[in-house]
Amino acid sequence: MDAKPRNLGGSLPVPNVQDLAARPGDELTPPVLSRYLRDDVDGADANGDAASSVPVVDLARLLDPSSHGDEESAKLKAACEEWGFFQVINHGVPDAVVADVKADLQAFFRLPLADKRAVAQEPGGIEGYGQAFVVSEDQKLDWADMLFLSTQPPEYRAPRFWPARPATFGDSLARYSAEVQRVAARLLASMAANLGVADAARLARVADAQAVRVNYYPACPHGRGRVLGLSPHSDAAGLTLLLQVSAVPGLQIRRRGAWISVDPIPGALVANVGDVVEVLTNGRYKSIEHRALVSPTHHRVSVAAFHSARFGDTYAPLEETIVDGDEPARYRSIGVEDYVRLVLSSKLQGKNIMDAMKINPVTE
Repeated sequence: MDAKPRNLGGSLPVPNVQDLAARPGDELTPPVLSRYLRDDVDGADANGDAASSVPVVDLARLLDPSSHGDEESAKLKAACEEWGFFQVINHGVPDAVVADVKADLQAFFRLPLADKRAVAQEPGGIEGYGQAFVVSEDQKLDWADMLFLSTQPPEYRAPRFWPARPATFGDSLARYSAEVQRVAARLLASMAANLGVADAARLARVADAQAVRVNYYPACPHGRGRVLGLSPHSDAAGLTLLLQVSAVPGLQIRRRGAWISVDPIPGALVANVGDVVEVLTNGRYKSIEHRALVSPTHHRVSVAAFHSARFGDTYAPLEETIVDGDEPARYRSIGVEDYVRLVLSSKLQGKNIMDAMKINPVTE
């Protein structure tokens, strides 16, 4: 197994948003907020009925060798082909593991700024406390701070960036990341079966590595309708599993030209197909644009676990997804390290990574 390379790419330094949000209201003037205020934020056009139809996959039933497994497998297939997003219930992650990681993530963001900056990002790297995908001094910024950590395999971890406070943080995150990685591997193996991939490990390897992004979205009463917590994008990873840490809505997905709110089912994980799985399935499963809104009155915390292959591996369409003449390879092959460098040098914007991966880019 190849070691994790260093200096894969980082982000330009920007102000701490949680600190900015804590200032008195009369200090949050338009000039101060100018890099966060946007004039192109589309409204949430979908109605509640559409929002409630985001698919739900029962992992316990999916793994059931009885007929329930076939029924749930069909639901998973439809979710991947038609939505790119679904909620996972009965996933088997113990309630105590979820409760512990939620408590510690919330506690980290309650620390003084100086304590959080003890694990700040370093130039040329994305790990640690800070921001991501800021590549120019004039781009609009997201109203959020993040803590980004490599979690799996354990040898990819950089202890320098793992918070020492709260004292239980490292143990609770390690337990949670291992449980979620197991869920991702099982979902990917089921996806492989649905695609007719002879060796499920060729798709499930996309869960061999994992990184987490813990998002903190402060309340923003002054930018109502003009501030985003996370810009519209598709995830560059293989499979993402999102845990809503605080009970404040904010996630939206783009479907048929409208933004649909995804309100997580209590206890569920929200899963979405990433760009890497779109490449491996040659476009049969598509990554979907999504964004995060901010509340004018409440902060929000979430943690996304991004799953990918290990360094030294290569991304390319699986042979079962290529039919000469009828369905040629739509995406180029690329090594994992080169792919990560491509992602970290790019702005978070729509499906720009997939556009760069297409063999014959076209306007769709």
